[in-house]
Amino acid sequence: MKVFLEEAREELKRADHIIYVSLKYTRTVDVIKNLIERLINCLDFVIEKLLDDAIEKKLINEKPANIGLKCNVVKRIYGDRFSELVALYLHLRKISRAEYKKSSEYRRHVTMTATTDEGVFMIDIDKSKELYTQVKQMVEDAEKFISGEEEEAGA
Repeated sequence: MKVFLEEAREELKRADHIIYVSLKYTRTVDVIKNLIERLINCLDFVIEKLLDDAIEKKLINEKPANIGLKCNVVKRIYGDRFSELVALYLHLRKISRAEYKKSSEYRRHVTMTATTDEGVFMIDIDKSKELYTQVKQMVEDAEKFISGEEEEAGA
């Protein structure tokens, strides 16, 4: 049963392609926006799998329908273990829905400037790679946790 987060891995492959191919040659804010959507989808799959894992372990009876409730349940059940993942997920969702401006399109310093209730966020190629790396690490950590590899290594 090695297929734990296959959907999340597929989204990571798409995000990887966006960063290392599409963004390299296209350099538009639309590509950055697409990358953010892929990262959101990836984290969404991880949250769903964590909730499925909690149901299997009989920590909860059912998954909430609302995404805010899902995030609260994950934070309540797993505590600080996945709080950073949930925070990044909610942050990316806010950025995705926010009004944004485009600057330096078709150039190396293409930047998406999103304004949310938390402030102004500028996402360029370097920040995009940073977000991708962060999400990739979170998926790997969640996969180890769900598969039980983490507990075996500690024993």
